[in-house]
Amino acid sequence: IMGMVSVVSAIVMNYFAPGTPMIVIVLAGAAVGLVAAWGAGLVNGLLVARLNVPPFIATLGMFGIARGVGFLLSGGLPVPVRVRGIGELGNGYVAQYLPEKGYIFFERFTGLETAQMRAVVNILPYVLIIMVITLLIMHLVLSRSRFGLHTYAIGGNKEAALRAGIPVARTTIFIYMVSATMAALAGLVYNVRFTNGAANSGESMVLDTVAAVVIGGASLFGGSGTVIGTFIGALIIAVLNNGLVITRVDPYWQFISVGVVIIVAVLIDQAREKLAR
Repeated sequence: IMGMVSVVSAIVMNYFAPGTPMIVIVLAGAAVGLVAAWGAGLVNGLLVARLNVPPFIATLGMFGIARGVGFLLSGGLPVPVRVRGIGELGNGYVAQYLPEKGYIFFERFTGLETAQMRAVVNILPYVLIIMVITLLIMHLVLSRSRFGLHTYAIGGNKEAALRAGIPVARTTIFIYMVSATMAALAGLVYNVRFTNGAANSGESMVLDTVAAVVIGGASLFGGSGTVIGTFIGALIIAVLNNGLVITRVDPYWQFISVGVVIIVAVLIDQAREKLAR
């Protein structure tokens, strides 16, 4: 879904004539991308909640469909975003600091020499702000709302949740649509950072996302886990991968290390469940 949205939004952004305000272009691309993502999330939710298709099969099938749609729309090639300044937005910072010139906010220093460019300190990237806001919203939704409580209940015991009067089918569909929304957000961030849309932009993250969730304490058997824990798990995966690169370890070992970490995390989770019982 991330790759499909990045392609769809890139195509929409390129329809606008030069001179159109960037905010209008980005919002239009985001709106169409979200509609595409919500369609995919709705289909996933209906398959699981109404037709009782196993979640793994439903999401695996949608993975292939969304990936195929992205490649069909892009012709198998990345779609460049021809919007002036879009890359500066995706790779911009709230402030920059240069010792001899001080601070500058919401813009970049220009006309600098090579030595001066190396001395520039970038402060608070926009992408980090998006991540923090998303993290806080999802944390509050999952830990403080009725929807979050219902999500834990369904994950822990679907039949018990149904008997308790929780609208299991409706909540399940909404969960998949929220997941699709997060994938769409990732696709839009990819667009503004790399100034192109690519149908395969999210493929390399499939294993890492599973690992981050499991390492963060979420149980594969349902009913437990937190957004903050998942964030910590993502940090661990990032540090692990970057550490292997810095130490000049063969890149292919990254896949092996992440796979091993997933297996170990699941074994620990199983052992914890047995000790609890």
